[in-house]
Amino acid sequence: MNKPVEKHVRKVIHGPIAQAQILDAVDELFYMEGARAVSVDAVAKYAGVNKMCIYRQFESKDELLLRYLERRNQFFWENFEATMAKHVDDPRQQLLQFFNDMAARTRWPGYRGCALVNIVNEFPDREHPARKLVTINRQKLLVRLQQIAEQAGAADPQGLAYGLALVLDGAFISTQTYPAHHPILASLVQVVTTMVDAACLPNRQPVASTVSAADKS
Repeated sequence: MNKPVEKHVRKVIHGPIAQAQILDAVDELFYMEGARAVSVDAVAKYAGVNKMCIYRQFESKDELLLRYLERRNQFFWENFEATMAKHVDDPRQQLLQFFNDMAARTRWPGYRGCALVNIVNEFPDREHPARKLVTINRQKLLVRLQQIAEQAGAADPQGLAYGLALVLDGAFISTQTYPAHHPILASLVQVVTTMVDAACLPNRQPVASTVSAADKS
């Protein structure tokens, strides 16, 4: 008696579910291995879909990259606003808390620095859409830091904002150039506290915001 032939039933993954699985795979793989190093085939395998499924949801790998960065950008601002909410009436503490929370994240398992900064190292062309998205993120960050510095009473809010932004990106790079839990990373909050106090303590009265509407856009 002939053995019945087994039929392989292809698992159907509906569009929204497939898209979510693909984006989750991209988020993990691009962050841990780098966007250039990860192929579409690797994304498909990790997401549990076939390559054609990816191209039904996204036009190209570049679109995957931009969606990845948009999600990471959103995550950045969600963290930022959550930090600000901890000290609504104390802008000095808002600045310090931002860096304290960032220092805490460096101790997360698998932490590889800022996803946005990492992408800059992979795509040297400043006109690449990925680089432009990172530039927008950092421009907005400078505006927000300057606003908070003004509210904290800094004598030179813009100068303090620039200095803090410089320290921030330097700290992100340091998480990759020094071993995990290296003492240099523990000094981040102390360095920022020194900067903020030097800028703000002689000028305890907050000043009105002078960031223009054009800068906020």
